Amino acid sequence: MTPQRVSLITLGTADLNRAREFYAALGWRPVDSPPGVVFYKMDGMGLGLFGLDDLARDQGRPDSVLGTGAMTLAQNFPDRQAVDAAWQAAMQAGATALKRPEEAPWGGYSGYWADPDGHVWEIAHNPFWPIDNAGRITIPDEA
Repeated sequence: MTPQRVSLITLGTADLNRAREFYAALGWRPVDSPPGVVFYKMDGMGLGLFGLDDLARDQGRPDSVLGTGAMTLAQNFPDRQAVDAAWQAAMQAGATALKRPEEAPWGGYSGYWADPDGHVWEIAHNPFWPIDNAGRITIPDEA
């Protein structure tokens, strides 16, 4: 098994129901999940929503105050119009606009928004990375 992989991304949430409603407004559909967590199937991996206090306890540090971290989740799209449509869907769902989609200095088109818990998402069209109909990207060996 390759070490260069991610199986599950878990986002800590201040209000699990609010987070579930936000992602539902984006069209995300959860699978049957145990109480206190919401799981989504993605292509070969999963996304989980977990209450911040429960997540800290699960990590073995129950007295910690968890933040959102310095990272970006990203969705790539086949063209600029799809990026703009994703931006509008996020805004309608209640996302916080961070940077409207615009031409990027690296030759693509991208923007950023945050979910209700401050988790940052990039939406992008990268003309140098082929994308299939399922949304899987191919990063060339010389990126």
